[in-house]
Amino acid sequence: MASLKIPTLKTPSHSLSSKLSLRSAFSANFPNSARFSRSQPQRGRVLIITSAASSSSSNKPTVLVAEKLGEAGLTLLKEFADVDCSYNLSPEELRSKISLCDALIVRSGTKVNRAVFESSGGRLKVVGRAGVGIDNVDLAAATEHGCLVVNAPTANTVAAAEHGIALLAAMARNVAQADASIKSGKWQRNKYVGVSLVGKTLAVLGFGKVGSEVARRAKGLGMHVIAHDPYAPAERARVIGVELVSFDEAIGAADFISMHMPLTPATSKMLNNETFAKMKKGVRIVNVARGGVVDEEALVRALDAGIVAQAALDVFSEEPPKQDNKLVQHEMVTVTPHLGASTMEAQEGVAIEIAEAVVGALKGELAATAVNAPMVPAEVLLELKPYVILAEKLGRLAVQLVAGGSGVKTVKVSYASS
Repeated sequence: MASLKIPTLKTPSHSLSSKLSLRSAFSANFPNSARFSRSQPQRGRVLIITSAASSSSSNKPTVLVAEKLGEAGLTLLKEFADVDCSYNLSPEELRSKISLCDALIVRSGTKVNRAVFESSGGRLKVVGRAGVGIDNVDLAAATEHGCLVVNAPTANTVAAAEHGIALLAAMARNVAQADASIKSGKWQRNKYVGVSLVGKTLAVLGFGKVGSEVARRAKGLGMHVIAHDPYAPAERARVIGVELVSFDEAIGAADFISMHMPLTPATSKMLNNETFAKMKKGVRIVNVARGGVVDEEALVRALDAGIVAQAALDVFSEEPPKQDNKLVQHEMVTVTPHLGASTMEAQEGVAIEIAEAVVGALKGELAATAVNAPMVPAEVLLELKPYVILAEKLGRLAVQLVAGGSGVKTVKVSYASS
């Protein structure tokens, strides 16, 4: 029978109630509780194999909630952790607090940059983004510091889609402008003649969860829907009854354009002078994605030139926008203050979803919504288990071999074959 003689490694025993501060949330559970994770040698050559423990005196991990979270989510967190709700922190205040925290929960208003991870001193294990977009979190820095990033990608899908449709209809019928006119004492029926939605072509740019739901609702309004998304499965489009086309085809054929992609280097200022020039004269644009996907100065020029008839914006490149922002003040632009996920139902759902993700990650469970770590299906984990156990043993051996002063002179491997 094969055997491998491995030098004894000082590995302290621990559990969720241990006072040891453990270093990584990159772990996953097998049915028999075997784990694999990133691990690293500590001072005094003690290797800590990670699970989720806290160094707090209460033997609970500490979770910093930096932006408002629904009560249902807070209740879940408090069952497992000490929860510090500190809203509207300055960058300096966040950095000073973060070294005392095992997890951080934010929405879109808090920048979790490299300085935050460096200030954590290695204690921060999980960042939870209460929502979908993670452009306010430095994923590279998180990964370098062994910190898992999770989000809540499903709970606010319907709310965001409904808001997109609401803006689409309000823009087409000049609802915001007519409302302001009446409240100023005027009655201008002839000035605010709108356009119909039925029979018009809507181009959905970004055909993920939200974009798909917008498409479903737009088809219910009698619109012809096309979409562009290089990553969207053709089967999803077929089931909904949407044609997937190229980017240039989409913007060239559209009467209305609805934006639903994340902000990445590839999507930054996706709508710009060049792309506006390819659109139908009189196109109308809705953006409930991220402000940065539209070149805002170019949009102002396109509006003034009549290329874009109207725009409806829920997001801006700078939030909140300055009062003198030309888009905010433009008569042909309808604006809302990033309300896409702002329904009571969505807020509650997001709070629960992110709380469950953060608690699960701190416990060392498989994080289904991890953004910066590949997640493996449970059935595949069973196949991987023997190799993971072997890799852990080899890793322990390697640490002893490469660490100075180990005293290991030779390694003997004995094996037998049948």
